[in-house]
Amino acid sequence: MSVKAKALYTFQSENKEEISIQENEELVIFDEKSVDGWFQGENSRGERGLFPASYVEIIRTRSNSNVTDCSISPAGSLGNDSYYLPSAPNTTQQSFYDDDDDDWDDWDDRSTVVDDADHARSPGANGHAHQSPLSNNPNVHYRAKPPMERQDSISSARKGSMVGRNLNRFSSFVRSGVEAFVLGDVPMMAKIAEAYTIEMVPQGPCWKDSPQPFTCSIEDPTKQTKFKGIKTYISYRVTPSHTGRPVYRRYKHFDWLYNRLLHKFTVISVPHLPEKQATGRFEEDFIEKRKRRLILWMNHMTSHPVLSQYEGFEHFLMCGDDKQWKLGKRRAEKDEMVGAHFMLTLQIPNEHQDLQDVEERVDTFKAFTKKMDDSVMQLTHVASELVRKHLGGFRKEFQRLGNAFQSISQSFMLDPPHSSEALNNAISHTGRTYENIGELFAEQPKFDLFHMLDTLSLYQGLLANFPDIIHLQKGAFAKVKESQRMTDEGKMDQDEADGIRKRCRTVGFALQAEMSHFHKRREVDFKDMMQAYLREQIAFYQRVVQQLERTLRMYECL
Repeated sequence: MSVKAKALYTFQSENKEEISIQENEELVIFDEKSVDGWFQGENSRGERGLFPASYVEIIRTRSNSNVTDCSISPAGSLGNDSYYLPSAPNTTQQSFYDDDDDDWDDWDDRSTVVDDADHARSPGANGHAHQSPLSNNPNVHYRAKPPMERQDSISSARKGSMVGRNLNRFSSFVRSGVEAFVLGDVPMMAKIAEAYTIEMVPQGPCWKDSPQPFTCSIEDPTKQTKFKGIKTYISYRVTPSHTGRPVYRRYKHFDWLYNRLLHKFTVISVPHLPEKQATGRFEEDFIEKRKRRLILWMNHMTSHPVLSQYEGFEHFLMCGDDKQWKLGKRRAEKDEMVGAHFMLTLQIPNEHQDLQDVEERVDTFKAFTKKMDDSVMQLTHVASELVRKHLGGFRKEFQRLGNAFQSISQSFMLDPPHSSEALNNAISHTGRTYENIGELFAEQPKFDLFHMLDTLSLYQGLLANFPDIIHLQKGAFAKVKESQRMTDEGKMDQDEADGIRKRCRTVGFALQAEMSHFHKRREVDFKDMMQAYLREQIAFYQRVVQQLERTLRMYECL
């Protein structure tokens, strides 16, 4: 039965089976049961085809109330008090890939129990719902905990004086756990084994550099099979520089790691993985494109002072034994220092920062990211159009010009007594030269524009994360202001208000450190992108000039 839906994100089709959808566009889904993570439906322009289920929300109306319940399908049940949250691109869900959609039984054949239901359904920032990879495992069961009491609760007689919770429990500020952290609802752990340091430099707060920086290569995508050829997948050779020992990973391994990162690092812009494709997953062009984008993703992972030190990432890079892999995977999935608890691992500078100054700095960064996002989208559109022209229009135009020169040459040969063989050959060669130039234009995007589009795609994902991350800081600011008002009115102890302010400083330092890292990587990546593009453009036009010069010399001998 058809149902109405709304697009949460813009999706650009890449083949004839898919259709493009725009954010907030009204859609019709022909069957709300998705097939391998894809819906079939119709957009507002009447186009019919496939689009990702995670990009849309189905609009339902509950029969016993006037409340509209927007939820992601395919629907399931997490219990009577469960709810579904819209998830963004690249969240964990059953994939349509043969190399991604098999059960996790070959990884982990034992049932796992997670004590905190919020681990399964609590989205964080980064523009993504925190749908833990555990939630896709049929062997995983969630056991709800009793409500946690506030760590800094005052006497029951004054509960009404505490800073109020946000009424919108679907807010990323609430779902990420940052609200609970700021209000002191996150209990201190007896022992915190990990710590991430924020330093103060002249430009502002920044993450402390990793003590052992490294790089990692991704090479040799190879088609593999298992179950006597029933399952087919692509394996990549992943080699970290600090060990030199390669491990072999499938896309689903990257997807597992990505979702662990989203689940853990609340205030960090985790780079998006390359998107999935409904068809043509074993075509050479798609495999090459995915490899290029996985390399960019890995470069951002290894360059991030926090993400690169994550134990789960280290396990992903180094573990080559199946048994040890399963043990490390379970350990990562049971990590308690995720979401709000991750905030407890942060060590911030002692320097005082005026919260008003921090808020202004965040507002400036917000305006910057909005403008940069628009500019990246514009350049992506222009570059994509240019690719299409290279592959189609330019090639055809040069072929037409070449054919016209060939026709002139053939016409000159029809009257032999007055025909110049040398001139005819030169004109004919000119036609072939322009046909060759057309082929050069068709081949050129894979040397320059494809790489530019890869970088732009990565930054589209990074920029899409920041609105939710900035919202965390805005929510923390609001709690500080509310606590100060309540203190002035005598409804809250000053110590409690000071605690909220202190924890807000932690959120502010973390966001500023992430802003600083983003700017640092942006300068490196866009410098490399522009230099590579210009070098390839120069080399391309030099090849064109060489062909034209060789052709011109044929006329000098006439």
